[in-house]
Amino acid sequence: MSTHSSTTGSLIVHSARIVDQGEITEDGWVRIENGTVTARGTGTDWAPADEVVDAAADAGAGALLAPGFIDIHGHGGAGASFDDGVEAIRTGRELHRAHGTTRAVVSLVTASIDALARNVAMIADLTETDADILGSHLEGPFLDPGHHGAHEPTLLRHPVAADVARLLDAGRGTVRQVTIAPELPGGLDAIRLIVASGSASAVGHTDADAAMAVAAFEAGASILTHAFNAMPGIHHRAPGPVLAAAADHRVVLEAIADDVHLDPHIVKLVFDSAPGRVALITDAMAAAGSADGHYDLGAVSVTVENGVARADDTGSIAGSTLTQDVALRRAVAAGVDLAEAVRALTETPARAIGRSAALGGLRIGMLGDAVLLDAELHVARVWSGPRLLA
Repeated sequence: MSTHSSTTGSLIVHSARIVDQGEITEDGWVRIENGTVTARGTGTDWAPADEVVDAAADAGAGALLAPGFIDIHGHGGAGASFDDGVEAIRTGRELHRAHGTTRAVVSLVTASIDALARNVAMIADLTETDADILGSHLEGPFLDPGHHGAHEPTLLRHPVAADVARLLDAGRGTVRQVTIAPELPGGLDAIRLIVASGSASAVGHTDADAAMAVAAFEAGASILTHAFNAMPGIHHRAPGPVLAAAADHRVVLEAIADDVHLDPHIVKLVFDSAPGRVALITDAMAAAGSADGHYDLGAVSVTVENGVARADDTGSIAGSTLTQDVALRRAVAAGVDLAEAVRALTETPARAIGRSAALGGLRIGMLGDAVLLDAELHVARVWSGPRLLA
């Protein structure tokens, strides 16, 4: 597995194919000093540094250097669930970091308002100590009971303004996204409240038709939570929320490229329908990087067989066991252009949560998060820059 290090001092990575912002630069080099990109170029015109990494020697011919991956929707890994506290979050993050995910939003499943407020506040504290934690994602409890997926239906509720405000306040500005079913009573007002607070509002776990999805996007929602999953699909007389999102240039579509949540042809369709607006997420639960068996996802009991997680009571898919490097390989195997697949792991998720000025690219002045991959897109080295200041 990969080696991970923080970028202190000066670092040169050279002789790499740099994949960044939809483009591939052959024989490129990047200089990172004290965690920030300070120079880049091609060939051999780089100055000496404290550490010099020959990408071709480290990762073989055809080695790629990409920005660090950003997961804006994941629930755990290495046997640990992000709902279970600081050490569980750190355990899961260590697993995903080794697979190239240098920064992540911590997703929480549906729980009581009290429990969610506590966890959101705890994650807010964590963003001040752990550089890789970008904040929280509330995937519940404001979801459609008919599309609850692996969320405990008895804990779902309508988005009453006081509850929404309490959760946002508990996060002290670190709630990055809130998934909501916009058709619920108060749904559109809740979206406006979420967006006014500086968070992204996501449409998901919903029975919304295209018209309702359009209304949600007009109200300010800017993400579609795991496109196609837990929502109406596409019918030729009922285009549904996916096509509404694809048609709106303000909206980022999350996609889970694990060949379970989405058929590879659908992965390619999403990329073709919304160029530059796909975020490849893991939606990973505790079993990512761990063994098959029984797990808890919030209040829901889950069984993982052959790497596929399903809720015991309903059989619904219950998150994934995906890591973002695997998502990259699956997307490319589905026919997605390599540079566009990397964009969906880097630049696009950073933009979706308002962090694209510092993250998701290897431009001068950005944080020095980088992933070195071999020609088969397996992770060889991972570097992380410092904490992202608000």
